[in-house]
Amino acid sequence: MSRWIDVRKNLRSFRFAAEGIIALFRFENNAKIHLLAAIAVVVAGIWLQIDRVEWALILTQIGLVLAAEAFNTAIEKLADVVSPEHHPLIKAVKDLSAGAVLLVVILAVVVGILIFGTKLIEMIFTKADWL
Repeated sequence: MSRWIDVRKNLRSFRFAAEGIIALFRFENNAKIHLLAAIAVVVAGIWLQIDRVEWALILTQIGLVLAAEAFNTAIEKLADVVSPEHHPLIKAVKDLSAGAVLLVVILAVVVGILIFGTKLIEMIFTKADWL
């Protein structure tokens, strides 16, 4: 009997996706660095008591950076299989992919500066008023 949604197939897909996420953080150094940075940002957000909208922006940036790193890793691994030896076009693909991650990271840093910088400046001036 055919079902519109095959639950077992969907669960299997989620398992494969989870295996990919685990492999990303287990084997990829850049992903580990991004994950540590994300944890530091979450701790800073808790400490600075950012509001709901700021959390939404920060968590979106974290997700974008981690997703970009996952896509970059997938592209690099595929490129290595397609062309194990050096090839200028494969190098260009890898450079573009890494550049995309860098762009996302730069924008995430800008968003972080806008949110955390504002909070820190408010804290400094609030404390300066009563000192």
